[in-house]
Amino acid sequence: MKIIHLANHAQRIGNGIVNVMIDLACMQARVGHDVTVATAGGGFEDLLARHGVRHVLLAQSPRPSRVPAMVAGFNRLVAQYDPDVVHAHMMTGALIARFGALRRRFVLVTTVHNEFQKSATLMRVGDHVVTVSAAVAVAMARRGIPQERLSVVRNGTVGTPRLADQPVPALPRLAHPCVVTLAGMYERKGIRDLLHAFALLRERVPDAALYLVGEGPDRAAMEALAQQLRIAQHAHFEGFVADPRAYLAQADVFVLASHNEPAGLVLCEARETGCAIVATRVGGIPEMLDDGEAGLLVPPRNPHALAEALGLLLTDCVAHAALAARAPQNLEKFSVEGVSDGYLSVYERTLASCRPRRFAAIATRSVAAPNIAVPDTVTRSRAS
Repeated sequence: MKIIHLANHAQRIGNGIVNVMIDLACMQARVGHDVTVATAGGGFEDLLARHGVRHVLLAQSPRPSRVPAMVAGFNRLVAQYDPDVVHAHMMTGALIARFGALRRRFVLVTTVHNEFQKSATLMRVGDHVVTVSAAVAVAMARRGIPQERLSVVRNGTVGTPRLADQPVPALPRLAHPCVVTLAGMYERKGIRDLLHAFALLRERVPDAALYLVGEGPDRAAMEALAQQLRIAQHAHFEGFVADPRAYLAQADVFVLASHNEPAGLVLCEARETGCAIVATRVGGIPEMLDDGEAGLLVPPRNPHALAEALGLLLTDCVAHAALAARAPQNLEKFSVEGVSDGYLSVYERTLASCRPRRFAAIATRSVAAPNIAVPDTVTRSRAS
């Protein structure tokens, strides 16, 4: 197939949507498809080229003044490469692909990565809509997307080409015992809750340290809160780290305290490292942690429950060892190969059902799709 992936940028800034797209494009090219990534650029171009993926500059912006140039650029792209599938990972690309091409010969597949955004509803313009967890599928069904146009392809990072053949960084050296989070500095990531929980934790484990790896607009407010809670000397704001595996490798406990989380890639990375994990029971997090088998799940926005779970794992060696041992089990469902297979199956079924061109016969082929599902809860939510 000829496949074009659309996203606003290809920057190495820890953006989960971009990371998923880069992995997917590389894996699809690896198995012989003709793959193009169209973005405003940003840093992944060399990696794409090494995997046989062409990168084309296509600036994408939600500003109305940019619409004519975006539409013209997209139409030139389509005329040059004549794709079978256009896969839009962000809202701007989805709208350009849907309404910019007057006579399209391709199918449009959209992925809902961030269901909590109001604009996620616009992803329904796709001929088929993919969600990154069953929880997101339920939410999108409630927004009116028909079940027959929904599939789930869960995120996964195991075997990512982004880190292939790169040794785990040796530095920095962390103080112990330590709690580590990899998250953007946003309110929705529960950083405020984590800081309050850490202040409570230090009453029980007075030598504990906290490492917050990530950047974002709320960082200054969170640093001020750490000062107010008198934990600033022990709560280390590390900023964005391109390769954070050294932090995961040294974490005594990894935590993700999000208020909403469609399917955090970092949970795959923490599990693969063998971390003892604490996370909130929201969105797709339970699915990423085997419904609590691979990590402790706590209620969101509850610093006391979070502190209790962190304290348990820092003081109970048996509980910590058991959870850390379970984390790396059953990870095959989170492989990048499985994610690629899942999407290729979606493409083929969409081509067959929409029949936009001569490639409709492609549906006679069979591709394993271990990550695809439309959960029963979607049907139940639509009936309720």
